[in-house]
Amino acid sequence: MIKRCMLAVGMGLAFVGSAGAAEKVDLEMVGKIRQEAFHRSQVMDTFSHLTESIGPRLTNSPAMARANAWTRQKFGEWGLVDVHDEAFEDFGRGWEFDSASVEMLAPRMAPLYALPKAWTPGTAGTVEGEVVKVEIKKLADLEKYKGTLRGKILLLGDAREYKRGTEPDSHRHDATSLEGLQTFAIPGGSDTDRAKRVKEFAERQELARATNAFFAEEGALAALSISGWDNGIIRVGGGGSRKAGEPVGIPELAMIAEHYNQLARALEREQPVRVRVNVAARFTDDSDQPGHNTVAEIRGSGKADEIVMLGAHMDSWHTGTGAADNAAGVAVMMEAMRILKAVGAKPRRTIRVALWSGEEQGLIGSQAYVARHFANYPEPTDPAQKALPASLREPTGPLRRLRDYEKFSVYFNMDNGSGRFRGIYAQENIAAMPIFEEWLKPFHDVGATTVVSRNTGSTDHISFDRVGLPGFQFIQDRLDYFSNVHHSNLDTWDHAEPEDLKQAAAIVAAFVYNAAMRDEKMPRKPLLED
Repeated sequence: MIKRCMLAVGMGLAFVGSAGAAEKVDLEMVGKIRQEAFHRSQVMDTFSHLTESIGPRLTNSPAMARANAWTRQKFGEWGLVDVHDEAFEDFGRGWEFDSASVEMLAPRMAPLYALPKAWTPGTAGTVEGEVVKVEIKKLADLEKYKGTLRGKILLLGDAREYKRGTEPDSHRHDATSLEGLQTFAIPGGSDTDRAKRVKEFAERQELARATNAFFAEEGALAALSISGWDNGIIRVGGGGSRKAGEPVGIPELAMIAEHYNQLARALEREQPVRVRVNVAARFTDDSDQPGHNTVAEIRGSGKADEIVMLGAHMDSWHTGTGAADNAAGVAVMMEAMRILKAVGAKPRRTIRVALWSGEEQGLIGSQAYVARHFANYPEPTDPAQKALPASLREPTGPLRRLRDYEKFSVYFNMDNGSGRFRGIYAQENIAAMPIFEEWLKPFHDVGATTVVSRNTGSTDHISFDRVGLPGFQFIQDRLDYFSNVHHSNLDTWDHAEPEDLKQAAAIVAAFVYNAAMRDEKMPRKPLLED
């Protein structure tokens, strides 16, 4: 018995699994992956270059182009093949900013902290003016401000009451919280709900375009809105318009709540408020340009025409350095590919990595890639439907499966910050759950133990899931992702955990290797089609 056990270890192939089917896990290879990931890691070198050398990577910005070029270079250095950028549609114009300053001149002198919204114009030098409050909730509200805004700086709404936090900023999963993830919530919803969402989306878009045009025509100098978070954090995304020919409005900035509230209260007291603003921001293109995903692979042997994918979105918002969202995911996926090359992995299936762009504007890069290579629904002909994001469109016909649809096995994604992996969401793919449980066993000692049936959404694995392809996201410790850093100016290197990124890279490398070596492709759940 002892000799037989020693022989099994020596062969390096352990067969572990639940009753009914044995899932093969090559423990010798997993051991090599762990050694490379934990003792010779380069994940923080990659992460540091993306965040502190390149910086924030707004889609189609010059920084995003540098990130595409640098990641292609690294993939080439590591020996990956078919390294290239793949373009997708006319995403829109590039934009960047260098600096922004806001000062209160009256009722007293004071610096105010605010940062510009993406795709809004700069001030072309310093401007100053009286602050007035405007409240625009519907199109009819614009009329009452006609002829009153020239030379003014606009405060877009009321003060907000400060609410003290009742929980720690940073959170790690424990046994109780992981157990809570095992509960599956049966979905509700109806066509009525979708119709309501479509109506609200269309109204928001129409109001934004009309407001942008109105403020510019009326000659307002700049606009200030309140950050969505308190405690001096500036949480900000886009404004204006990235599309050439659409109204971009006036310079608009998000201001920390504590300073915005000062201005609002002064106006409530009927005190004169005067502010000086200087924003150095610019569009970097005159016309709409395509976005680009960066793609590379390790070619398989035996089943090379079948595909295992991993990926993360490389684009970010512009005020931090795009660290947790999502240089962390990019660094982990790149490191997983480096590890597989370093340990001499020879996968049966081709392993392909994709670094997406346009995720922050609605999964645009990954959605376009899936539509081009695997499957798509017919494009709507109704202009109103074409203007909607894919998730809100009415069904346009049966799914059109392309040549590589049946050659695809699985996609793994990372986009929930830099926190440690605790397991994986099975996305209602019940047949995948016992497979994942076996793949996780060699990582129980570093905290990854949990497989849950529930869905998680809002990032690039959904582009695969929507067309019936297995796409998965990992369960992560959230740290302070949703309390301090998500889409904020605090999304920087210092909020990441190096050991967590090393652990994540090891697990991703093992998962994609296991998927590439299986006798069968990953099981698929039934595709629900309208």
